[in-house]
Amino acid sequence: MQSSKNQNINQGMTALYCRLSRDDGTEGDSNSVANQKKMLKKYAKEHGFTNTRYYIDDGYTGTNFNRPGFQKMMEDIEMGYIQTVIVKDMSRFGRDYLTVGYYTDTYFPDMGIRFIAINDCVDSADGENELAPFRNVMNEMYARDISRKVRSAHRIRGNSGEPLSQPPYGYMKSPENKKRWIVDPEAAAVVRRIFKMALEGKGNETIARILQEDMVLNPMAYWQSKGLKRGGKKTQKNPYKWGMTTIAKVLSQQEYCGDIINFKTYSKSFKNKTRIENERENWAIFRNVHEPIIEREVFEQVQKMIGQTRRRAPKKDNAEKSIFCDMLYCGDCGKKLWFHTNTVNKEIHFFSCSNYKKDYRGTCSSRHYIRADAIEEVVKLELKKLAAFLKEDEDTFIDLLTEKSNRDMIFETQRLQREIRRATERCETVSKLHEKLYEDNASGKVSDDWYMEQAHRYEVERMELKAKITAAQEELKQQESMQIGRENFVGAIRKFMEMQTLTPVLLRELIDSIDVYETEGVGKNRTQRIVIHYRFIDTFALPEERAKETYVADTRQGVAVEYLPVPAPTQHPAPLPA
Repeated sequence: MQSSKNQNINQGMTALYCRLSRDDGTEGDSNSVANQKKMLKKYAKEHGFTNTRYYIDDGYTGTNFNRPGFQKMMEDIEMGYIQTVIVKDMSRFGRDYLTVGYYTDTYFPDMGIRFIAINDCVDSADGENELAPFRNVMNEMYARDISRKVRSAHRIRGNSGEPLSQPPYGYMKSPENKKRWIVDPEAAAVVRRIFKMALEGKGNETIARILQEDMVLNPMAYWQSKGLKRGGKKTQKNPYKWGMTTIAKVLSQQEYCGDIINFKTYSKSFKNKTRIENERENWAIFRNVHEPIIEREVFEQVQKMIGQTRRRAPKKDNAEKSIFCDMLYCGDCGKKLWFHTNTVNKEIHFFSCSNYKKDYRGTCSSRHYIRADAIEEVVKLELKKLAAFLKEDEDTFIDLLTEKSNRDMIFETQRLQREIRRATERCETVSKLHEKLYEDNASGKVSDDWYMEQAHRYEVERMELKAKITAAQEELKQQESMQIGRENFVGAIRKFMEMQTLTPVLLRELIDSIDVYETEGVGKNRTQRIVIHYRFIDTFALPEERAKETYVADTRQGVAVEYLPVPAPTQHPAPLPA
């Protein structure tokens, strides 16, 4: 029996899953991540599970399965990398009996996954375990009991005036007493400056722009520079970019007057951690607890000003939109162009780069302005040229289209084949290194710790290489559909010939995206480059004799921009070397 259970152990990877939440700290050191890893490693070695990998969630509750380590393990299961999952006990896997039951009774058997909970004597290779559902219920009851106790303690602390949240920007915890806030001089100076600018009548966007121009670190970047861990968005590339919502939050926080405010938010249950805004009458407010940064009179004056600020009327649902929305991109930075309506002349609609540094405090140096009617006329003109070419000389049109798409296909196919070959060779090398490492460990040449560390590194690289090979093979399959793409493109051109109008549906049948570059030149010599990326074939330039017609757009009184066609290249790029 034992041999049949272990005969397929080495065919797939074994996931060693560890989890520890903050609430589990009351159970002592036995549940620590280090001890879980030690127990799982020992069990795996004793039972012949050699191809192992740790998946760890430290500080995550068992009632919610949206944990990074768990989700990564599920992704690897879906990719077919994992064959066995081992945990210390069922409670480490989760404390929601319905979800745990789904995974252990339905999902894992369907995916061919062997599940082992060491301390609970659960092994799916032995068949169903009658006690497992009862353990799952008891684990959830434990989580429910802990949640009730934590909420009760939370309520007592909050009603006694102890701050329940992290100190806002401008304050920090006292080194002597973590339950007390003290002023952070550097950040407090920025808070005072924000309130001062608000009193001067500056809006949130203006304040944010000034702080960015003066290279003042935003709150998240400031906390990170001090080595402080705070929740919130950490993906902002520019550490000096302040948002309007951040300024609005600073200006609305009563804590700057020296007050503690508890119970601003709440959650519905221990299973749902989503925070919900609480009614103001349910707040617990304690005045003058810590040193104020802003005088109360100043804070109230700013609140009065904010309350009197007239909000911009929301746009009407039937407001006119361009059919080119979400299709135009900046030719320099790659960001989308946003659609606007001129505030003076409502008949003028235009696009501009959403990453423009002057308007939106981005990184793009130019606005990339283009009138909506201009881009429509340019695209219509290009499509009319294509339609006329197809109508007058269909054979030449098809030949050019075939030559272009075949050239691109050969170029891309060679690149993908080379990428697959290199990844496959490296994957074979890694497998041989892994086998050699296992032999060295079995013979005592390398230690168990070194083996586990290197084996994990090899396995991660092997999975990455397999994913890379799979992605490249999928792209190769897409290359085979180029012939169908050419036929669809020609069919869409014929539709345009019949309709002579540009509809949203037809536009998206023909075009993927359009790159818009900044205008060049001055006066009558102003030109602007536009690159149209067609569906199925990407860019397609007409022969020089058919691309002579141009379009001139009157962007405003006395200023015109000419859009010049780019003829097809006379030489084709050489294929990449094998």
